[in-house]
Amino acid sequence: MLSRIADVLVPLVGRLTVTAEADTELAPGSIIAANHTSLADPLVVAAALRHFGVRPVAMAAAGLWRVPLLGRALVREGHIPVYRGDRRAAQALDLAAAALEEGRLVLIYAEGGIPLRRDAAEAAPDVFRSGLARLAERTGAPVVPVGQAGARRVTSGNAAKQLAGLATAPLRRPVLHVHVGAPLTLTGDSAARTSQAHVAVTAAWRTAAAHLGEPAALAA
Repeated sequence: MLSRIADVLVPLVGRLTVTAEADTELAPGSIIAANHTSLADPLVVAAALRHFGVRPVAMAAAGLWRVPLLGRALVREGHIPVYRGDRRAAQALDLAAAALEEGRLVLIYAEGGIPLRRDAAEAAPDVFRSGLARLAERTGAPVVPVGQAGARRVTSGNAAKQLAGLATAPLRRPVLHVHVGAPLTLTGDSAARTSQAHVAVTAAWRTAAAHLGEPAALAA
């Protein structure tokens, strides 16, 4: 359902383009690691991955499961709730590992949240949490770095600005770009694996941000 919504909604609110490294393959059982900047970017990334025929299982904040209708759809499609600061937090990695073993692709946002900024400008990915590294070590799954840029032009800032952004996006149709990097196998201890993933996602984000024509973002 989310992929279908993305197919319909994203073209209405922005102009999406997608690039990928040469010979990039989204193999079954891969972890997709993307930068997280806006409430809109999961749909942007989902729409971009449809170019590759991929419908990933997303790891997302558990609060979304409390939203009427949406929560039911998330359960039906096997998406994974993440309970932060809760004893159930470990269950998310168990469910993700099981999904990877079944050959599904799992989308994870290793930053653990969106930036609390009021502007709509791009910025490099924040520090990664350890969940991505632990999942990759546990499963041996390759990690596909994905960088997205432009989602903050659709919606960002406080609640009022987010609503205004969504309302005006169909008129503005901002440029959105997603770049898919080459898969990599993380090695070393947890800190090293986390650093490798962060570097790769940051590089993918820089490529995506370059398509927006924001030089300041590339210097971040």
